[in-house]
Amino acid sequence: MRTVDLTAVEHHLPIVESHVRWQDEDATRAFAQQLAAQAAIRNAFIELHGDLGAGKTTLVRHLLQALGVQGRIKSPTYAVVEPHEANGLAIWHFDFYRFTDPREWEDAGFRDLFASPGLKLAEWPQQAGRLLPRADLVIRIAVDEDGVRRASLAAQTAVGRELVA
Repeated sequence: MRTVDLTAVEHHLPIVESHVRWQDEDATRAFAQQLAAQAAIRNAFIELHGDLGAGKTTLVRHLLQALGVQGRIKSPTYAVVEPHEANGLAIWHFDFYRFTDPREWEDAGFRDLFASPGLKLAEWPQQAGRLLPRADLVIRIAVDEDGVRRASLAAQTAVGRELVA
């Protein structure tokens, strides 16, 4: 018979979930601006999930613009990561869509990037598997038949809870 010491049980913050709808790109931009206004964004890790064309990169582009990133913001699909800086904030935008070899993680120094302060945004995080740390906020985007985006937001940490609030 196995006994469990209840005093040794880990306590995790409950996951807070929220749902939003973006009728058009202006609504996506407005959501990104609200997210950018949160102080917790400065040291957050946000995962973005969704099919091709769901709007992950569009959301990131609007978020980075709201944070003050100037110039062209391109998708890091081929480069895997695009670094940005705005108003003293280090930002890394990852796209793991083509990520196939876990050794790339170490070779590219991603462990160090995720350990450093700043905002990390990851599209297709499932491709990196267990290499990624726990995300503060997970955003899942789906597109309805009429083109409306439905996003579910799941806060997994105290930082994520601040972002969802």
